[in-house]
Amino acid sequence: MLEREIIERIREIEAEEARRRAGDFLSKYNAGRKKHKKQMAFHKCRKRNRWVFGGNRSGKTECGAVECVYMARGVHPYRKNKKDTFGWVVSLSQQVQRDVAQKKVLHYLRPDWIESVTMLSGRKDSAESGVIDQIRVRNVFGGISVIGFKSCDQGREKFQGSSLDYVWFDEEPPKDIYDECRMRVLDQCGDIFGTMTPLKGITFLYDEIYLNRYENPEIWYEFMEWGDNPFLKKSEIALLTEAMGENELLSRRYGKFAVNEGLVYPEFDENIHVIEPFSVPFEWQDTISIDPGLNNPLSAHWYCVDFDDNIYVVAEHYEAKRDIDYHAAAIKRISAALGWHTDGKGRVGALIDSAANQRTLAGSKSVSELFWERGIQVNANVNKDLFAGIARVKNALKGEGGKPRLYIFSNCVHLIRELKGYFWGTGDVPKKRDDHALDELRYYIMSKPHNAPPEKPLTAVQRDKLRLSRGRKRSV
Repeated sequence: MLEREIIERIREIEAEEARRRAGDFLSKYNAGRKKHKKQMAFHKCRKRNRWVFGGNRSGKTECGAVECVYMARGVHPYRKNKKDTFGWVVSLSQQVQRDVAQKKVLHYLRPDWIESVTMLSGRKDSAESGVIDQIRVRNVFGGISVIGFKSCDQGREKFQGSSLDYVWFDEEPPKDIYDECRMRVLDQCGDIFGTMTPLKGITFLYDEIYLNRYENPEIWYEFMEWGDNPFLKKSEIALLTEAMGENELLSRRYGKFAVNEGLVYPEFDENIHVIEPFSVPFEWQDTISIDPGLNNPLSAHWYCVDFDDNIYVVAEHYEAKRDIDYHAAAIKRISAALGWHTDGKGRVGALIDSAANQRTLAGSKSVSELFWERGIQVNANVNKDLFAGIARVKNALKGEGGKPRLYIFSNCVHLIRELKGYFWGTGDVPKKRDDHALDELRYYIMSKPHNAPPEKPLTAVQRDKLRLSRGRKRSV
């Protein structure tokens, strides 16, 4: 009798364990043959302000919910875990909280991990049907973590006072609530992360996160689209794609900010034109281009050209409120680090805005003369035709046969930011804002004798002749 009871009890325990394993969706997350690579990139990122701009059904909300559960349970596979954490899940409204973010968090929390649930409305024994205030979660280190739920329709005042380890924004919040939540994680050196479909066009997050206008080193973002989600059927993707217009597809499929109709350079794509730095052959070195500034930034970039006439922007100097001495020293320092070619007197050559030749009432010498005296041999004979220059840059970005002719090293962050945020204004003229790097990019592109690839690829002999001719020119 006793033996039969023991066997029965063992079976009950095994059945309970099997039931728990079947309901442990956290352990199954990205654990099978199919893996969502961009979800994993999000979890692996160590930046403290990270965002996923994703289309609907791209998998963005899943990674936000899992990140919260990882932190609450103390089982994050890529970050230092704590005994207990306190974080917020922020939705646009309580109804959206119940139907989306709250539902996802509950999906990845096994019932036996939950210590208690506090409700704003509804019953505790049916928490998924009501609106949750807090979930107390058992941490693997023996502590209790708290996942709190907030909604933007409560107003900024409801977001004051707490000290938090993290905040997850499920969709884009108002700026005042975003700013308040940043204060909540300040003393804990906590994390802000967001998952959103950018349906509102240009907002503060476009400037602050996508353009990273304030150069916050802790900002990271990723675009996530339907094709990145290995669990979506290709047939369903095709059906949805056919039913949507171009602008709607940009945001709802690709997670892109739907602003291309106003961008000067919609051809620019970070995934194509931005590349990681590599050791550039000396023979590729061409020249530096400078857009001078005093209160405004001075922008300078180093340009190289390979034997197929592809252009590489390999380094940048970009700084405001500095004098000529500072900028000249910085240009020479970067040039030395690159092993940049010089003339017989050790001067580096550069193109510069023709306005640099003008003298002002405040000084007896022009900017060009001041640079020359400091070892920068500037050439102010540049073509400043705005529309022709824009057309030439667009042509270089598009290239031929889908292959661009302009590539930018990822360390040239200011040029990249300006390309992403350069818009047409009134009268078919671009807005005069954050265009210093773009101006000197145009000067350089317009200095090229042609802006089209050769009709036929160069032979090995022709490439060698070109390499030798470039070397001779620079040794003069």
